[in-house]
Amino acid sequence: MNIKLTDKEKIKVNDPDDLFAIMQRILLRDNKIDQDKEHFWIVGMNQAGLILYIELVSLGGTKSTIVEPMKVFRVAVMKNATRVIAVHNHPAGSMTPSTQDKEITDRLIQVGKILDIQLDDHLIISPKTYASFKALGLMDELAKSLKYVPTYQVVEQIRKEEKAIAKEALNAEKEHRKKIELQLASAVDFLLNKDIPTEQIAEILGISIKEIEEILKKKS
Repeated sequence: MNIKLTDKEKIKVNDPDDLFAIMQRILLRDNKIDQDKEHFWIVGMNQAGLILYIELVSLGGTKSTIVEPMKVFRVAVMKNATRVIAVHNHPAGSMTPSTQDKEITDRLIQVGKILDIQLDDHLIISPKTYASFKALGLMDELAKSLKYVPTYQVVEQIRKEEKAIAKEALNAEKEHRKKIELQLASAVDFLLNKDIPTEQIAEILGISIKEIEEILKKKS
């Protein structure tokens, strides 16, 4: 589920404090409904660290939630994110990373390497505070781990899935573009039938006269 962000929240993440201020608001809002459940979000960023999206990828029980690495990276591939940060809450309030927390982080690091998407950090949050894997030295430690280094066959399967996701995103983009073109063509027809000059139509629709000419050419 995509989390709606305000323009002020689409910031460049320089340190965990920047992100916690946003995630705290999201957690407090989500807690109104599922306050006793673990939430797992993924924050997608571009290479400069600018937030592109925040996605809730899993909603679990009171003590854990199931996280599938390819589900985590699916949106990252579709939205061209090159860096991500994992965030989840501990309903009981403890900020100590569990063994399960470390293992899923380890797996995400390894899958991210295959997809060339860097996992920058993993935050455990509560309504009042947070713990950063990076600040605790766990990101460097887990990056050296060989526990979840995948076999050749698994690597190939992940890359195959990546290509399928990228193709799906491209098709969705083409469909979206086609829909916009049809809407523009319909609007141009409507305005021309009202005897509105081409120059004025271009100004109304926010497109160039050349684009209008191309639309009319396709219709003829």
